[in-house]
Amino acid sequence: MSKIPLTLNGAQQLKDELQRLKTVDRPAVIAAIAEARSHGDLSENAEYDAAKERQGFIEGRIAEIESKLANAQIIDPRTLDADGRVVFGATVEIEDIDAGQTVTYQIVGDDEADIKQNKISLNSPVARALIGKYAGDIVEVHTPGGRREYEILDVRYE
Repeated sequence: MSKIPLTLNGAQQLKDELQRLKTVDRPAVIAAIAEARSHGDLSENAEYDAAKERQGFIEGRIAEIESKLANAQIIDPRTLDADGRVVFGATVEIEDIDAGQTVTYQIVGDDEADIKQNKISLNSPVARALIGKYAGDIVEVHTPGGRREYEILDVRYE
């Protein structure tokens, strides 16, 4: 399996979720299954079926997170020496040339991406267009909404 890029913050979020799943969610679902079993006939017990389904989800998510962490390549953006180039983990301030709007994004892994926090996936069209470019460069991005041009105003490693 190939390495999965994660920022320090993204790796910590996965570790926190794994801890919660193992110490809070897993014991809660086990208790719910035990409670449902105590109600008798399992063939028509909706509570039991729901608890078993939830248990399957939790166990699957635990396995998924453990696999991702085992294959993670953790990158600390503060230690990058990319000479001002846009790379994974960089925070990039860009201006939409047509609209004149400025926005700042951090380029992160798929699991960390959250547009509400201005974190975009390494695999997004905008991030793919920005990677390898420098402040002052103009990039063309082909998005589902059409072609856009952005000017890179600043690249930071924070």
